[in-house]
Amino acid sequence: MTVGQAVGERLMRIGEVARGAGVSVRAVRYYEQQGLLIAERSPSGQRLYRQDAIPRVRFFQQMFAAGLTSRKITELLPCWDSGHTDAEQRAMLRTERERLQAKVEDLQAALDRLDEVIAITDTHP
Repeated sequence: MTVGQAVGERLMRIGEVARGAGVSVRAVRYYEQQGLLIAERSPSGQRLYRQDAIPRVRFFQQMFAAGLTSRKITELLPCWDSGHTDAEQRAMLRTERERLQAKVEDLQAALDRLDEVIAITDTHP
């Protein structure tokens, strides 16, 4: 058993994590290189990941899709892991949330405009 591994916890190979999270093996390696994900090694050197790797990778994907950098995601990880933050982390979280909310509003406005165009074109064959 390794440090941090619960007794009896089954470790997963990199391909299992990739399939479970819906990403490529290359993406999982990238997350590891960026320090976002930690792999243990089997005696033969294969990467092995804890069960929480799949939801973590999904979280990374969501944050990247939202425009966060790997550095920002790294700053979020202590919040994700412990559920606790300091004042600086909370300020960063609120700033990111405000940025994302503005993005959502912009996307909603674009969607509304597309709906208008669709409605107009539906009435003219």
